[in-house]
Amino acid sequence: MIKEKKVFINGKLAELGSKVEEKDNVEIKGSKSKEYKYFAYNKPIGVETDSPKEGLFPLGRLDKNSHGLLILTNDGRITEQLLSPKYFHEKEYIVRTSNKLRSSFKNKMEAGVNIEGYLTKKCKVKIVNENTFKVILTEGKKHQIRRMCSALFQEIADLKRERIMNIKLGTLKPGGTREIKGAELEEFLKSLN
Repeated sequence: MIKEKKVFINGKLAELGSKVEEKDNVEIKGSKSKEYKYFAYNKPIGVETDSPKEGLFPLGRLDKNSHGLLILTNDGRITEQLLSPKYFHEKEYIVRTSNKLRSSFKNKMEAGVNIEGYLTKKCKVKIVNENTFKVILTEGKKHQIRRMCSALFQEIADLKRERIMNIKLGTLKPGGTREIKGAELEEFLKSLN
């Protein structure tokens, strides 16, 4: 595109090897602006994290044995803001354990759990019944909830993501998708800056 004289930096024609800084304005002339798409997807159990829609990719992942909400998009601009733990975006899960929750489980989980030398950030836990709890995390280490539960001697029978920020899974059926649009999309993008 630079050779075709389509790229401009601060209004001046770019040359091969031009350097840009964050404050610079880079424009591509003659190109159509990309139409960004956003979908909520209910990933079923037993399916690898992947996009069922062509041209879209999942933001983040869920392991094969977990299910629930993934956000699919073609907007690479928001990946860092959503996935980096430094931004503290909430993700909510409902977890069923195969053994009864210990009386100290909620307090220990909320305080942060040492998983292989890493102390997880504080989180919010709501006990639903003796085998089920909801947890809200602001970070997403690999298999984090499974590893936290294992460290607290709780075995997970089912793990489902119900919410990412303001995007809720709701009644979306396993394998189903719905477009994120309108006020829901505005709020989501605004909180990602």
